Amino acid sequence: MTDVKATNVYWHDGEVSREDRNTLLKQKGATLWFTGLSGSGKSTVAVALEKALMEKGHLCYRLDGDNIRLGINKNLGFSAEDRTENIRRIGEISKLFVDTGVIVLSSFVSPYRADRDIVRELHDAGEMAFFEVFVDVPLDVAEQRDPKGLYKKARAGEIKNFTGISDPYEAPLNAELVLNSHEQSLEEEVEILLAMMTERGII
Repeated sequence: MTDVKATNVYWHDGEVSREDRNTLLKQKGATLWFTGLSGSGKSTVAVALEKALMEKGHLCYRLDGDNIRLGINKNLGFSAEDRTENIRRIGEISKLFVDTGVIVLSSFVSPYRADRDIVRELHDAGEMAFFEVFVDVPLDVAEQRDPKGLYKKARAGEIKNFTGISDPYEAPLNAELVLNSHEQSLEEEVEILLAMMTERGII
């Protein structure tokens, strides 16, 4: 966990509660954390779900791995230590969205269970809804897709610390939902997600 350097800081409560914001938006803030190999379909299903939710009148926001690394996390690489900090920061950002009543769709490889557990614990401590969604495809399927050409570069030794090739991926043990994008259509995945969110009282 990141060392705490700030001192003499105190939480400042406001007069508008999370429940007030949920009521205003007619939904419950929640984080759906999409994890899986590069090329598994995490971003694809998150994009489709974002559109479906907006069409149904729900406010949501998508946090995507590459997008975040182009901005707030552009100072982080892909070492185990930097990956941990990357995921910690995204966990904190996700919490802020949830507190405003927004449904956040966080799409990150996030290969280490311990890092994903930290994000879950952050949400649990704040009594916030968190759903781990494992987009599970075999490595050979993800590698065949290789939409960014990353596996090819990793196999050639041009990319170090690449998940699934030179770095491990630790699959979730108790994800709230498992999707198989090589066996399910995108439409089916979205319907499954919407059904889960309805059942859990998010929408």
